[in-house]
Amino acid sequence: MTKSALDAHAEAYAGNSPYDFDNEILMHWYPQRVLLGSTGARSILELGLGHGYTARIFSSQFDRHVVVEGSPEVVASFAAKHPGCRAEIVETYFEDYETDERFDVIVMGFILEHVEDPVAIISRFKRFLAPGGRTFLAVPNAEVLNRRLGHHAGLLPDMTSLSPHDVLLGHQRYYTVASLSAEIERAGYRIDRMEGIYLKPFTTSQVVSLQLGKNVIEAMCRVGVDYPELSCGILAQISDRTSG
Repeated sequence: MTKSALDAHAEAYAGNSPYDFDNEILMHWYPQRVLLGSTGARSILELGLGHGYTARIFSSQFDRHVVVEGSPEVVASFAAKHPGCRAEIVETYFEDYETDERFDVIVMGFILEHVEDPVAIISRFKRFLAPGGRTFLAVPNAEVLNRRLGHHAGLLPDMTSLSPHDVLLGHQRYYTVASLSAEIERAGYRIDRMEGIYLKPFTTSQVVSLQLGKNVIEAMCRVGVDYPELSCGILAQISDRTSG
């Protein structure tokens, strides 16, 4: 995929989508879970800028924060909106990134659904992980509760099918607990922890119409931790099978 092709999806991250409600919940919740699993870590390598939520969170919590992003337009937009962010942004493809640096934490947050070969990316970035380091993957779940309900109601024949909004975002696939686990295994990792991100029972428009309080939204996130197979996203903490 060329940089111009990546830029074609940049508008979807401009903050004008009805799905920004979900994104804000997901992107504020899962970094906190990453931080809980990163005690003592000082450096982090993050793949993708996306909406910019996580870059701001991680840059305030780590001494060293590097973000790899392939879209010049996304990079420019983030720099204009957040000139004070401490993260170092490297504009290159994930497949081309090189460094002698090793990081305590590597985060691939909602980027694997975008790339041509997720297993190759997961495997490749093993070389940039410090001994004893931790890698976190976050992906969208095809079998989230609201999609399961839609499927059984006859409204969604195939739970893995991409919506027009998914295509606009540049998504190439959804994940399930089983498919993510299989890719992790093929990339030479073991799963140390897997949890859900945001137990979403209804469609976005339905949830928004309920005008739920922040305490209820947080409860949906807390309950989702124990149900990755039903949550909007899946978060996995993984480590190299050959270490330890």
